[in-house]
Amino acid sequence: MNDDYIKGLIEKGKRIDGRKLDEFRNIIIENNVSKNASGSARCKIGETEVIVGVKFDLGEPYPDSPDEGTIVVTAELIPLASPDFELGPPSAKATELARIVDRGIRESECIDFKKLCVKKGEKIWMVFIDIYPLNDDGNLIDASVLASLKALQEAKFPKLTDDKVDHESKTNIGLKLSKLPILTTVYKISGNLLVDVNNKEEQIIDARLSISVADGNIHALQKGGDTPLTIDEVKKMVDIAMKKEKELVKFLK
Repeated sequence: MNDDYIKGLIEKGKRIDGRKLDEFRNIIIENNVSKNASGSARCKIGETEVIVGVKFDLGEPYPDSPDEGTIVVTAELIPLASPDFELGPPSAKATELARIVDRGIRESECIDFKKLCVKKGEKIWMVFIDIYPLNDDGNLIDASVLASLKALQEAKFPKLTDDKVDHESKTNIGLKLSKLPILTTVYKISGNLLVDVNNKEEQIIDARLSISVADGNIHALQKGGDTPLTIDEVKKMVDIAMKKEKELVKFLK
């Protein structure tokens, strides 16, 4: 199946797996997939599968925000998930994936960082969000965000004993997200806009725009791909993301 065939189908409003251009593959989200994490979730979109673990630890606040905790997002792309991934230091793709997840959560202010303060100027909770793709069949970004949000929803703080974290004992206290910043990545292929590309489609994209939306408000945008986007295309992409937020948020409620 060559690239021209895939592009030809898309130009006719069709896709190789029979979906519409604005249609996601089947989505399955599971929570509590790791007993060792403070919170965890698995998201499958089609054959793309991602596990996310959340863990809390104590740290020192930044000098410019002495009464605020923070999040730390990492992504590990291992050969198990794709022959294109290699062992070693984080690749540019892994760094970008972590950055997009971080920005959507951080800029939406769905986590109240002030409530992560243990002792002003001295001690804060740091929320570590670790992303582990198990299989990459396209659109890792959206799957990673859904899994991250579900893991955060389920996460429970560990007990503090003499100012030391007891990771073996969880409390019943969670993060209480104020909103759910749903991210939809809209892709451009041969002048057409589509969502949730599979691996074959992802290899021929011209550009993409990842749009984080919560309650109808945009909180973050991330452009990818070499081809520029027109203002009109950006507007259309945002409209698609707005519609998809209402559809995807249901998987987290």
